[in-house]
Amino acid sequence: MPVPKRRTGKTRKNTRRSHHALSKRIFSDCPSCGERIMPHRVCPKCGHYKDRLVVSTEGS
Repeated sequence: MPVPKRRTGKTRKNTRRSHHALSKRIFSDCPSCGERIMPHRVCPKCGHYKDRLVVSTEGS
């Protein structure tokens, strides 16, 4: 079984992992109630998606 001849250095290791960082979450405003929601998701507060009522909620 092949074994590495030399140890992988810290710089080479960290350069390879430079794309593994987490990105910040992006939120948008619900056009119906103004609640901050993730894009392309049904609003959990009012149940609207793209100006249509998709899920009926108790609060509305």
